[in-house]
Amino acid sequence: MQNITTDFLVIGSGIAGLRAAIELSAHGRVIIVTKDIPTESSTEYAQGGVAVVLSDEDEVGIHFEDTIKAGDGLCREKAVHVLVEEGPQRISELITWGAEFDREGTKLAFTIEAAHSRRRILHAHGDSTGRELERVLISKARADKNIRRLPFCTAVDLIIERNRCKGGYVISAENGVCIEAVSTVLATGGAGQIFSRTTNPAVATGDGMAIAYRAGAVLEDMEFVQFHPTALFIPSAPQFLLSEAMRGEGALLKNKEGEMFMKRYHPDAELAPRDVVSRAIISEMAATGTDHVYLDLRHLDSGFIKGRFPRIYSTCLEHSIDITVDLVPVSPAAHYIMGGVKTDTNGCTSVRGLYAAGEVACTGVHGANRLASNSLLEGLVYGYRAGKAAAQRKTASFRTRNSMAEDNALVRESRTDVFTDSNEIRAELRKVMWQNVGIIRSKASLDKALECLSAWKFILGMDFTSRGEIELKNMLTIAFIITEAALRRKESIGAHYRSDYPSTGRGRLQHSISVAGDRLLPPA
Repeated sequence: MQNITTDFLVIGSGIAGLRAAIELSAHGRVIIVTKDIPTESSTEYAQGGVAVVLSDEDEVGIHFEDTIKAGDGLCREKAVHVLVEEGPQRISELITWGAEFDREGTKLAFTIEAAHSRRRILHAHGDSTGRELERVLISKARADKNIRRLPFCTAVDLIIERNRCKGGYVISAENGVCIEAVSTVLATGGAGQIFSRTTNPAVATGDGMAIAYRAGAVLEDMEFVQFHPTALFIPSAPQFLLSEAMRGEGALLKNKEGEMFMKRYHPDAELAPRDVVSRAIISEMAATGTDHVYLDLRHLDSGFIKGRFPRIYSTCLEHSIDITVDLVPVSPAAHYIMGGVKTDTNGCTSVRGLYAAGEVACTGVHGANRLASNSLLEGLVYGYRAGKAAAQRKTASFRTRNSMAEDNALVRESRTDVFTDSNEIRAELRKVMWQNVGIIRSKASLDKALECLSAWKFILGMDFTSRGEIELKNMLTIAFIITEAALRRKESIGAHYRSDYPSTGRGRLQHSISVAGDRLLPPA
């Protein structure tokens, strides 16, 4: 057991974690724990862009209203105000640090995406916005002598004493590490990997939410999972995201008969909210007996397509699809979770000394359905805020390192002999969640999911020392929480659609919470 003491611990190295670490570094030593290589996060795969009011034709108030509307009545207005008002400053700051956004002449270039009423989406290198933001933040962090990185380390649990977080336990390939810290920031991203179809990277297994839940933190609105309508559908290919910006630039959705269908489902057609588009695609697939629909860009200028979406163009070409001349097979995939560890607008959780930012957190800014391209902005704004708040904790009393190590679950013997193949269970869990807790839900499907998940409940009481098994435990934890939350919400709102309760009910403006040991509490 290795013991490390630092001022601040950041778990996760996407946009929120990096921005928090940069803010913390002015106040002390920072350790960033990342499960894989530094660039492996959902930020890296964010294509479309970042929504921000920097255009003369846009207003903060309009961005606020668009976000509120997309959230379907569940956004916290204070959190949305923070996002849209502080967003321009955070983006301007990135530009001064070297971020290179696409331009039209000397002016920033903006595009539009679903449910936005203005062209406010900044993009970089066509369709590699997240990669560009991550490049700048990693460069900034690497140049900071107060920031130390621990790659290939998996978070196991938090160190909790009297409802106060004092760091965390992680494992590397060589050993366990006990990291004592005054403040800890969770920035581990989402949990898309609990579904068999997802645009999320392999690291998105709900780790931060699960360890916060086990530590006693409140989780909120976990039933709200956003499914992106257009992920590449080729059995041999990865579930590659085809950015919503493609529809913003004029791409059309067509069924297997070559018919445009979105006008039948929503007046905004291809630019309807994501949940509407995803359900429309599922309906068309069911009606036509297919497992995908098509995205059509053939009517657009081929040179424009190649320049605007170079990464998507080259990736599809690797799978023998030329998006300038071919119909592109697509179907929905799990993309983003609006729920997470409940925080205030400063990233504070219900556990003292523990903060959260980015997709792992739930400030209420997204409500029941995230507005496209608000996630990168949220990571920047709330990563900064969580870092600033965490830095204000100047002192903390630590137990001795030896006593911590003795209590650490990592020193217990691994109990992997109870089941033989965690990968097999993982695959089955993902299938269960996709089929029963996906885009369209019902009491029957959710009950079936709980029945299947319960067969693996013994895993939740086990201690593991390998990344794969720890991930499985976390995935199962989050799968239970999402399913139970979806059962309790007997209404359809935002990304949560119940076929047995298709109308919005009286619970519309209520948030659901989940606390360890108390299962799911009624909406509050």
